[in-house]
Amino acid sequence: MNHLIEPGSGGRSSYLSFMLAGEEYAVGLLRVREIIEYRPVTRVPGMPVAVQGVINLRGSVVPVVDLAVKFGLSPRPITRWSCFVIVEVALDGQQTVLGLLCDTVREVLELGPDDIEPPPAFGTRVRLEFLRGMGRHGDAFILLLDLDRLLSLEELLRLTTAADEAPASVLSTAPQPESPGHG
Repeated sequence: MNHLIEPGSGGRSSYLSFMLAGEEYAVGLLRVREIIEYRPVTRVPGMPVAVQGVINLRGSVVPVVDLAVKFGLSPRPITRWSCFVIVEVALDGQQTVLGLLCDTVREVLELGPDDIEPPPAFGTRVRLEFLRGMGRHGDAFILLLDLDRLLSLEELLRLTTAADEAPASVLSTAPQPESPGHG
């Protein structure tokens, strides 16, 4: 069995591709919950450097990972195409929800075992342990991320602890109507 293909796929797998700093990346579509437009992020003290903070997603606290920072790049400017790809990662056998900050989402693509190469030993900005492989799509290659290895266990534990402790403050930061200033 090819370990680069999503388990249980029996052949071709679907991936969601997105752009970050001019490079195209993809994650397994089965791990993607949704794509939402960029919104302000609440900073939480003590987070790993790549974690921008948390957002309120329909009453749930979702940590946001800035992939550019995680990959050693400068933080990306926020544009009208910036968005969060909400994904599930495995943490100690439990599913944890994260938001990945991306420059823009590209497309859903289908890759078979013959379309996927092992991660390159050189030439990428991403550390090899974060990659599942490289997908060949047309005449281009797309870096396939390994979501379960993107953050270390220690980083994920800090995220889940912060998410457990943050709901009251994060959930109460919803915009309030402006008061006219009359007491």
